Amino acid sequence: MSRLDTDRQKELEPKRMEFAVNVLKHLGYEVELFGPTKLQFNFKGEVVTLFPYSGWHTGKSIIDGRGIDKLIKQINLTNK
Repeated sequence: MSRLDTDRQKELEPKRMEFAVNVLKHLGYEVELFGPTKLQFNFKGEVVTLFPYSGWHTGKSIIDGRGIDKLIKQINLTNK
């Protein structure tokens, strides 16, 4: 994927990936990494895919959107 500021992406992407993995593991999810840009985990029996740099998340068991904070809120609200 081509971005306007590839240097910024190279700097931030590993940090966002690490943050996302740590948050999801803290919430009790087993996270699978697919290269340096994508991760997946199971939620309600369905696979959820997250691209931490852009924040895009998608899957059958969630509402697609952008922003890890929105994903975390969605997961926490649904689990209550």
